[in-house]
Amino acid sequence: MSTAVLSVRLPEELKRRLDDLGSRTGRPATFYVRQAVESYIDDLEYAYALKAEAEAVRRDEIKTRRLDEIAAALGLDA
Repeated sequence: MSTAVLSVRLPEELKRRLDDLGSRTGRPATFYVRQAVESYIDDLEYAYALKAEAEAVRRDEIKTRRLDEIAAALGLDA
């Protein structure tokens, strides 16, 4: 796996906590930063995709259907 360098400014308290965690576990702070980004990036991408889709709906760029129409189409209207 190739890697790239990213420089990030962190509040001093957060950097201290990362360094302390690294000291306790024998891993570098960058390990935990990478782990945090990897675990959170999917959620961020999903949230921004939903936001973009909602904005497209508001601009009438995406056709929507009412829930009762969908229920009727599926034969769920009782």
